[in-house]
Amino acid sequence: MAKKLEVKNLIISFRTNNGTVKAVRNISFDLERGETLAIVGESGSGKSVTARAIMGILAKNALPEGGEIIYDGQDLMKIDEEDFHKIRGNRISMIFQDPLSSLNPIVRIGKQLTEAMILNGKANQREAKRVYNDKIKLLASEMKEAGVADVDSKFKIFNNVTDDGSKTERDYLYNRERIESMVKNIDGALIDSIDKEPKVVAAEMKRIIKDSHNIYNPFLIKEGDAELHGLLAELQNAIPAYRKEGSHEQTDEILRKMREPLQAALDLPKPDFYAMAYCKLSNAMPEFNGDIDQLNAQMKQTFNEQFLNDFRESVGAGLKNSNDKAFSKKSVIVESLDTALSRMKEGERIDLKVAKEEAKKCSTMIEDSLDRLSIHKDSVAYTFKSSINAAVDTYQEALKVEKKRHLNRNQKLFKDRMDIDLYQNNIRLDMIRARDSFQEQLGSAEQLNYEELSDEMVEFLCDEASKREHEVTKRKAQIRAIELMEEVGIPKARERYRQYPFEFSGGMRQRIVIAIALAANPDILICDEPTTALDVTIQAQILELINKLKVERKLSIIFITHDLGVVANMADKIAVMYAGKIVEYGTADELFYEPAHPYTWALLASMPDLDTKEKLDAIPGTPPNMIFPPQGDAFAERNKYAMQIDLEEQPPMFKITDTHYAATWLLHPDAPKVEPPKIVTDRIERMKKLNEENGGEING
Repeated sequence: MAKKLEVKNLIISFRTNNGTVKAVRNISFDLERGETLAIVGESGSGKSVTARAIMGILAKNALPEGGEIIYDGQDLMKIDEEDFHKIRGNRISMIFQDPLSSLNPIVRIGKQLTEAMILNGKANQREAKRVYNDKIKLLASEMKEAGVADVDSKFKIFNNVTDDGSKTERDYLYNRERIESMVKNIDGALIDSIDKEPKVVAAEMKRIIKDSHNIYNPFLIKEGDAELHGLLAELQNAIPAYRKEGSHEQTDEILRKMREPLQAALDLPKPDFYAMAYCKLSNAMPEFNGDIDQLNAQMKQTFNEQFLNDFRESVGAGLKNSNDKAFSKKSVIVESLDTALSRMKEGERIDLKVAKEEAKKCSTMIEDSLDRLSIHKDSVAYTFKSSINAAVDTYQEALKVEKKRHLNRNQKLFKDRMDIDLYQNNIRLDMIRARDSFQEQLGSAEQLNYEELSDEMVEFLCDEASKREHEVTKRKAQIRAIELMEEVGIPKARERYRQYPFEFSGGMRQRIVIAIALAANPDILICDEPTTALDVTIQAQILELINKLKVERKLSIIFITHDLGVVANMADKIAVMYAGKIVEYGTADELFYEPAHPYTWALLASMPDLDTKEKLDAIPGTPPNMIFPPQGDAFAERNKYAMQIDLEEQPPMFKITDTHYAATWLLHPDAPKVEPPKIVTDRIERMKKLNEENGGEING
């Protein structure tokens, strides 16, 4: 699977009147496409701080002291607010614990759903125009350099096709939007005609008639549709009598008859507007007999044979030229990174001057090797400069503090050499990561399929052209909002669209918040304890909804909770956090069936279920004061299995399997053999039996 998000060596503290709180201490994890990562731990463990760092909404007293959050070729720790505004809510959305705090109590739900759509729609139009123009300019330059003939004339045709095609598509979507509105209003009128006052339903019928003036399109409903015109006239004439007498049988019959051709129009296939634009421009438009599939086949054949096949081949030549230049530089970069690493040997103190020299040289080379034409950004290459510079700067600050500490023995900002070792090792890790990434790319260079890449580029350009014309009107936003409300399971969405937050239950408010988070079709959804304030029945419904949306929308999800039981049936991977560190990391099966850290055991032992007859184990003591983090394992004071070394030194992450890691000295080869508590082992055995009975699902 492709990585959607990478968090590497993240360190975040907070200034307080009592001192600096070390909230997140050097954590790392990946989030794959379509995956759910659960971050589990007690309050104050750093879960929500991590989520807020990803969203760029840390408090003003936050001190981001190190690390990276890599998304779409950018380090979210280093971009400005203007760039973050394009990502937050659009590409990465978040659901908070208390839904009422996320909603404006004096603004109707409908307006809260639609206002962001309208504002983001305008911004997305501007961004699509910029991206389209930039890619066209780069692509044309590479094609000319590759020796492609008549590049300017080819792009003149292509630009005319995308301009005309996207505008025709815009008009089509506008008409379709009105038909969708009519169908929803008809459904509403039919449902409400019995229960509502006649004047309210009559107003809905008038909206149906008003929308009907903007529905005519040769590929949906033709202008001269006599049957529909007749039904609209009948409805218009029937409204006064309905309003006066309140008898809905006649109007209901008209509405049902009217709905059939409207729904039939919505079920028709969509025309290929770009092939159509080419056929119009080349005077090769076939005759339309009402069969859209047949029309598309004829138009595509003409478009492909006369222009698109040759254009794709030319695009492929440009992409290959751009890729070849990038690859020719990457082999040299691998050698330079190896040289840099040989000057910064593991186990030896790195000379700061050498670190700066190598960072500058390698950054310049990598920046020069970037393939700006590639649709999929190489996150390692794009973020290398900011990452290595941050690592060098942090190392320099650590050296300064160490020097001051030698002059003043009371200075304890850095407690020992482990901090220095950590920061200098981050420099090496950045270089190793880049070298390994480039070596892997060089090894797969011959496997690139430029025919597929050119198809992908043409499709990408057409999509961006469509977005330029994709205006989000109030009516379109309203239709979309009602669809979202229905998608998240809100009954009578049309009616509730105009209600206020206080008119919804806690579970329904959380569904509204989920709908708002999904409005921009994000890649990543962060759920920060979204079920904590809800009763158990509603919790299950919300979890089931999030699971369903993940599959349908191919979302990547970060789910934050203090309750392992909540994520038993939804997490793919689980990171257990304690005192700002990830103490155990693995797949859901590994964490539930083979837990390795005493803190994970404690969480499992304190988790209630219907079958446990023994008294649950409470975790003794309280979390440590993170102004003065423990020298050893932070859980040692509460851990009945703790050894002397736990009090003196932090354990490293021991590898259990390729996907399972835990930071506990109990995994050291010389450590005594310790079994999890009986309540945990009994539960594991019971879960295994239930798992077999349920066909492979963890039963929490």
